[in-house]
Amino acid sequence: MCTKQTLMFNSSTRIVKMCLSILLLLVFSTIAFSQSVIEYVPGYPGKLPFKLETGYIGVGETDEVQLFYYFIESERSPANDPLLFWLTGGPGCSGFSALAYEIGPLTFDYASFNGTSPAVTVNPYAWTQVANIIFIDAPVGAGFSYATTSEGYYTSDTKSAQQSYTFLRKWLLDHPQFLGNQLYIGGDSYSGLIVPMLVKHVLEGLEAGLKPTMQLQGYLLGNPVTDSYTDVNFRIPYVHRVNLISDELYEAARYNCHEDYVNYNINNTLCVTALQAIKECLLQINLAQILEPQCAFASGKPKEVEWDLRVQEFKTMNYLLSETKLPELECRGFTYVLAYKWLNDDRVRKALNVREGTVGSWVRCPKALSTYTEDVTSSVAYQKNLTETGLRALIYSGDHDISVPWVATYAWIKALGVAVFDEWRPWYLDGQIAGYQVKFMNDHYRLTYVTVKGAGHTAPEYKHKETLAMVDRFFARYPI
Repeated sequence: MCTKQTLMFNSSTRIVKMCLSILLLLVFSTIAFSQSVIEYVPGYPGKLPFKLETGYIGVGETDEVQLFYYFIESERSPANDPLLFWLTGGPGCSGFSALAYEIGPLTFDYASFNGTSPAVTVNPYAWTQVANIIFIDAPVGAGFSYATTSEGYYTSDTKSAQQSYTFLRKWLLDHPQFLGNQLYIGGDSYSGLIVPMLVKHVLEGLEAGLKPTMQLQGYLLGNPVTDSYTDVNFRIPYVHRVNLISDELYEAARYNCHEDYVNYNINNTLCVTALQAIKECLLQINLAQILEPQCAFASGKPKEVEWDLRVQEFKTMNYLLSETKLPELECRGFTYVLAYKWLNDDRVRKALNVREGTVGSWVRCPKALSTYTEDVTSSVAYQKNLTETGLRALIYSGDHDISVPWVATYAWIKALGVAVFDEWRPWYLDGQIAGYQVKFMNDHYRLTYVTVKGAGHTAPEYKHKETLAMVDRFFARYPI
């Protein structure tokens, strides 16, 4: 029987529950969407000459994954220039790596570094000269991104692509002024596996009528990891092309391994011997840029080539950060220590509005994410499907990169079956050859493949001016 007191109690309970629900909704909204415009940062003299925004966006069923981002408005025309959503490689490299060392406007003054807090300076060839760019710390565990539950840290290639799509939708809903901008999705290195899946999610969302409506125009990939077999197998032909191994050694490997340097029989003594000799030739070669010195620190003389560039960096950073006095910055890899020192400074974290107590030490590219599953070995099928869309693609390679050699990238592009529209030819900057390009086209799709002469892994880190010219022409639909 319902008494008056029971009705009053139930009514009060409902009101309390409703108030709690509203309160929780407000709390989660605050957690899911937080953003700040950053005008001053330690190490830079004065106000930043560009608009920098940082923040978190929650993804997952209960927003348990909090993805950190850096957003920089175009320095030319934010309303008219394209919006570029940029993923960094790894998996697990922070978006700040791309911002500070590749395509962003903020970098460090290496020449003045004395082992203390680094001085911050501006990159005059940042891609933010021509585009609005979102740099994201993804997957969870990269940079300043974190999860509120232990289960939230478990992710994979496919899950990361889905979470990045959710992030982009929420970011655009929170930034409606950019809904009308042309949208491009880009990334480099390991993101060559993630970006095509992310583009597929966007296309499916558009077809399903999901909001917000994105003005997707195309995608960009730099030195992209694409296929676990092709990328690795073409390293041997590449190192022969650039004279790191002799004709005789290459022919021995090619003949005895039957041009398969990945799935060879370990009992094939002649093949194994040839491959071992090739590895010995590469032990002291910088796999990211063959002309630069190999400066990784390790205990003892290496006996095997370490193909994972993150592992090399991990050893180097551990050494540099343990020293009271750093060596002269003659090696490119040494410059990464400036980012470690800057982003692990409490003053910098406070300036960037990084949430206290959510992450430990910032790491540029963790040598491994123990909770990450690499469940995609090839994105070629995704690339093939994208050739039936109306998208534009720019794919580029530094031509001095062994880890993802340009010949491997060019091989799978040709295998897509899209007809050549413009044959292989040089492209220029300031009257000099900056690289080579070839264009592919069908009734639906346009793909421009570009090599950047003298660049490594990845190209913008080595050739700022050239890659800015390249991407500016691409966005403007002007011949590269």
